[in-house]
Amino acid sequence: MRPVQMVDLKQQYEHIKPEVDAAIHSVLDSCAFINGKPVSDFAAHLSAYTGSKHVVPCANGTDALQIALMSLGLQPGDEVITPSFTYIATTEVIALLRLKPVFVEVDTRTFCVSPEAIEKAITPKTRVIVPVHLYGQAADMEAIMHIAEKYNLYVVEDNAQAIGCDYTFSNGMKKKTGTIGTIGCTSFFPSKNLGCYGDGGAIFTNDDELAERLKIIANHGQKVRYYHDIVGCNSRLDTIQAAILNIKLKKLDEYIAARQKAAGYYNKAFAGYSKITTPFIAPYTNHVFHQYTLILNDVSRDGLNKYLADHQIPSMIYYPVPAHRQKMFETFGGGAYDLPQTDWLTQRVISLPIHTELDNEQLAFITQKVLEYINK
Repeated sequence: MRPVQMVDLKQQYEHIKPEVDAAIHSVLDSCAFINGKPVSDFAAHLSAYTGSKHVVPCANGTDALQIALMSLGLQPGDEVITPSFTYIATTEVIALLRLKPVFVEVDTRTFCVSPEAIEKAITPKTRVIVPVHLYGQAADMEAIMHIAEKYNLYVVEDNAQAIGCDYTFSNGMKKKTGTIGTIGCTSFFPSKNLGCYGDGGAIFTNDDELAERLKIIANHGQKVRYYHDIVGCNSRLDTIQAAILNIKLKKLDEYIAARQKAAGYYNKAFAGYSKITTPFIAPYTNHVFHQYTLILNDVSRDGLNKYLADHQIPSMIYYPVPAHRQKMFETFGGGAYDLPQTDWLTQRVISLPIHTELDNEQLAFITQKVLEYINK
């Protein structure tokens, strides 16, 4: 049996090696390392795949969130509602821009932000909602968009973990996550479902004027070279990464299907065990399984984590400390929040290996060891 990896990028690369190597050498031959043709090609291909009118490539997913918020004309002290149960990038850019993060609860079944909690947190200073499509499935965007329209708020989707996920509205219409709100943001970090071989990110919008502003901000605040109209930043997707992503985007649906197949194996193996809660999939979304995350009931998570490690099986805890309990947010009143559902999840979640290269032998070994531990 091959060693079990949390994400096996080496095996994935081996399957696309000739195409990737040729694409990289093409960029090296052209020497167009910044803003080469593969970047604009990738933006067009990703626009066609997602259905977003505009795609603005950038350097990473954190930059995508920062640029998105910078584009909205917000003022210091404006409030941005966000789940606390998320990766820190979602929330740190809010503080970086001198905005106020307002932390709210998630649904313990889906791990995504609760629309009811969002509406309860709205004040006259609220300007933006940042839903996170956590672990690979959509937040309840129809409900969130109704709230945003009711209170005249922007919606910036953090889609770093759910590229390719479909959201189904009550009328049957489907849209890709990241294309529903005012702006969508994603990451191409190597471990993502659509990952490059370095850093990368992208911003989505269907608004023409906003798209232009996003492009200007990402390019030092300039539309014409050396004429800087607004304060911006320097955030580019380099040409080599774009060339790699052009190849991997063609395989994204195949990659998603492989992850879903592995998740199905786990679900079947763990069915009927009361000490394990397998991922719940809401009726309005599919799940692209960036992570396969269990909730443990009356089981020592640290004990399981160590038991798996002792058998050379990696596992991860996403996330052990919620944002509102991080030291960096003490000055924003983080410690004053009462988010019992979030705290409950941070003590019970554990993620198992899931990626495109998992085979049945590996899956059988992983599930066997999980069940050995919980049945002790």
